[in-house]
Amino acid sequence: MDLDERIERRRRGESERALVRDFDVLSPVTHLAEPNGRGPVLERLLDVLDPTFDGQLPGDAYVWGPKGAGKSAVVSALFGLLSEQNSRRRSTILTTTRAVAPPTTVFVYVDARYATSEFALYHDILDSIVEESVPEGGIGTADLRDRLHDELTGSTQAVVAVDHLNEFDTFSTAQVAELLDMSSVAYVAIGRDPPPSASDSPGETIAVDVDETVEVPRYEPHALVDLLTQRASLGLARGALSHPDIREVASWADGDAHDALAAVFGAADHALERGADRLTTADLEPGMEAVPWQSVSLGRVLALPENRQRILLRLLDLDAAAVSSVTAATDALTADPRVGLSATTVKRVLYELAEAGIVKRVETEGDSGLGRPPSRLEPQFPTRVFRRLVDLSGGD
Repeated sequence: MDLDERIERRRRGESERALVRDFDVLSPVTHLAEPNGRGPVLERLLDVLDPTFDGQLPGDAYVWGPKGAGKSAVVSALFGLLSEQNSRRRSTILTTTRAVAPPTTVFVYVDARYATSEFALYHDILDSIVEESVPEGGIGTADLRDRLHDELTGSTQAVVAVDHLNEFDTFSTAQVAELLDMSSVAYVAIGRDPPPSASDSPGETIAVDVDETVEVPRYEPHALVDLLTQRASLGLARGALSHPDIREVASWADGDAHDALAAVFGAADHALERGADRLTTADLEPGMEAVPWQSVSLGRVLALPENRQRILLRLLDLDAAAVSSVTAATDALTADPRVGLSATTVKRVLYELAEAGIVKRVETEGDSGLGRPPSRLEPQFPTRVFRRLVDLSGGD
């Protein structure tokens, strides 16, 4: 932890003796400025981006790997650092007396979970490039694209990383390729599905036609142990989580850093509830139990509109009878004044969340009448982490 972080902790009034120093550091949706255990992937990405150091535009690329492999952490950190360095370099160039400034590359990272429309995509890219604020209304998508094209002319070009593609409600790689088909733009698409190979038949893999591909494999056990050790040292009191327990969580997570961090976060939350000053097996078990097998990334849940998050939060409060079917859950949620939505809206949202895989409909025994059989609703995301993060953000 650097000096700035230590000073900031003191300003927040956090005690060195507190079990949890910083929940944010433990969160699976938090990416540190220095990703842990991903040196080879960083080198491969730098190979792809190497032409930019000579003022050239690189080819388009596709970065892929399973959930929890650190794709977002690595790419966002790298693009953030390159953007910062190039901003300083650009300022230096503009203060010199050179007649012709060398080419400048701007690096932009966009999360497709939030930039869900063409307008939002162009807006986020343009907002990262220009100094003035880009309006969020009163302007058309075509106008934003034209403005972006005008900005990226002459000695300015852009490399745009678009993360979380090919999910239920995000852009596909093919859409991004079309939307960013500009002479001064190269894109880095980021997703989970493998790229096509010569042996693949049409339709077996995602449609992607790029110059480079970079695979981000699951974390090796020792690398995941190192990552958890780093996060625990920053987010928990000294000695609060033993090395054997860290190894147990890493083994259980099977190379998925998202689920490993969610389990540690949930364990810390459970330890706080019982007033403990360190984590034990009594905390690890409920922490891991609150992370469903093949869980949905918490980032997807936190990117949902506020009313959908509110429904999910209240859904977690319901007893088994109330979640025994979509109808029962709808009735219980509609009766909760904190939800504040009609029964029709609540039922529609529950079905949408099930279709997206954020909750799972598990058929149960019920009456043999007509219509679809009843099914209970099971959350498919880390529930303890979701509850705590919503609480920390002041949500209800």
